[in-house]
Amino acid sequence: MGSGGMVASEFAARLGLKVAVVERHRVGGDCLWTGCVPSKALLASAKVAHHARTADAFGLRAVEPEIDLAEVWRRIRSIRERIAASDDDPARFSALGVEVCLGDATIAGPHEVRVDGRVLRTRFILLCTGSRPAEPDIPGLADTRFLTSESLFEIERPPQSIVMIGGGPIAIEMAQGMRRLGIEVVVLQKGDAILPRDEPELVSVLQNRLAAEGVALHLEVETAHVTSDAQRKTVFGTIDGAPMSWSAEEVLVAVGRKPNLESLGLESVGVETSPRGVVVDDRMRSTVPSIYVAGDAAGRYLFTHSAGHEAVRAVRDMFFPGRGRVSSLVPWCTFTDPELAHAGLTESEARERYGDVVRAHTFDLAHSDRARADGTEEALIKVVTGRRGRLLGAHVVAAAAGEMIHEYALAINEGLKFTRLANLIHVYPTLSSSTGQLAAEVVFDEVSRYRALVALWKRVPRR
Repeated sequence: MGSGGMVASEFAARLGLKVAVVERHRVGGDCLWTGCVPSKALLASAKVAHHARTADAFGLRAVEPEIDLAEVWRRIRSIRERIAASDDDPARFSALGVEVCLGDATIAGPHEVRVDGRVLRTRFILLCTGSRPAEPDIPGLADTRFLTSESLFEIERPPQSIVMIGGGPIAIEMAQGMRRLGIEVVVLQKGDAILPRDEPELVSVLQNRLAAEGVALHLEVETAHVTSDAQRKTVFGTIDGAPMSWSAEEVLVAVGRKPNLESLGLESVGVETSPRGVVVDDRMRSTVPSIYVAGDAAGRYLFTHSAGHEAVRAVRDMFFPGRGRVSSLVPWCTFTDPELAHAGLTESEARERYGDVVRAHTFDLAHSDRARADGTEEALIKVVTGRRGRLLGAHVVAAAAGEMIHEYALAINEGLKFTRLANLIHVYPTLSSSTGQLAAEVVFDEVSRYRALVALWKRVPRR
């Protein structure tokens, strides 16, 4: 009953279906307890601290904030509890007619779910069991009692220093947030760049910001082993073959996710799985037609918003077969400062798929009046177009990139030419007005091709 299960159960109940949901831990799932909500609460506190520290850039007196990490963590937990007692309260779902069953579930057959000895017989089953942090096989790591996203917000005494293994969204968000809260942060990334699924040109903008704020980023790290004593934990590894080591009070591991499938009994009923999750078609059906899957358990896109979309489409397809196909366009955002948002294809992905017809257009928000006024000029928009100027991808690194990306996602989804966005009157002054500016620049470039025709027209005699 996490991001997928809550949305699916409410949707199904509002359709008038008989619905039961099995939850073995806490309603709300990773998003509420260990992911989106606590991480964004931490980032909000960190941003306030950063603004106090850099207030002189806005004509105010800068001060070094007094940070009580334990109080920050208490605030995070209080926000979770407020949501758990309102929007994610099991009683709210019960009032909708959903039967909430607490316990462990196993699939007893194509139409049967066993919950602690009780058998629920049903027409369809929807698996929304989510995922958990992956644990890399690094010698000595298991003996260090390392942190993950599941345990980070449960600790009573946050560390003064931390080494993070991994350079994906979870690690990078937490790296900046914790550094702004005065924690010494080291990030060890195995690859040659952080956030490898995003547009490299924009990632470099963010990477420079992190380095300027004091996050120690190390790329192409091969971790060898981990040791610990009463005070410190040390990660040993190499960079370009040279031995290195990094020590801190804590180690945070953020190297991906693993689907929660082991205890469900899927093999006994013929549900095919892979290392990423349950194998599904574009209607979220497993290899057993009565069993559908949504969210991290299916391994398509590991995002809250994707899980909700898939869950609703799955329920729709159960009762209106063929009407529940899921979208392959899933935008996302890494909520650093600046935010980094992504929709559609990167430039390299587009060129690999469509070749020389691909064009890339960029707009530096140093030319945005709103970015100048807000002191957030360190930002960039990059759009990727294909044949006849159709929008294939859009990427934004900016203060409100997560809000700006939806206009691009809609245009990609509708198969629009990018220049169509120039026809929309954008509110001024906003960061989104930069979208209109970039689209207008592309229009102006296209119009310039007609200069010779205009010159010829001017020479035609008039009567």
